[in-house]
Amino acid sequence: MARRAGAPMRIEVRAGLLFVDVRLRHAEQDLELHDVLLDTGSAGTLFATDSVSAIGLDYAPEDPLHRIHGIGGSEFVFMKRVDQVAVGELQVRDFAVEVGAMDYGFQLDGIIGTDFLLAVGAVIDFNTLEVRRASPHHTRPN
Repeated sequence: MARRAGAPMRIEVRAGLLFVDVRLRHAEQDLELHDVLLDTGSAGTLFATDSVSAIGLDYAPEDPLHRIHGIGGSEFVFMKRVDQVAVGELQVRDFAVEVGAMDYGFQLDGIIGTDFLLAVGAVIDFNTLEVRRASPHHTRPN
């Protein structure tokens, strides 16, 4: 998905699911991921171990482990803090992500969950198929 710098991120619809490109920064290394599900039904942001090990997002004994549950069942994941997660113009620094096998039967590098979407004030526009930041004068109700 090609895009202009500072422009909203285009959403690609595949088999009825929403996909975006994600840029991860960890340990001074950058990684572009293209098969990332945009999922408002997921509380957390999760990345596939095989997709992120290239930038050192590997399990270490001090990493917290926990089990997550979803439509496809449950799996164990570990938590890591990354320097940055970005979806187009939307970015958050020093962000906790989950890392796990993500063996769901189709190619998937990760899931952008509600934690990220709330942190950046994302607006998902189903008419233009874009995700962008809310207008500066718009505030979220408490």
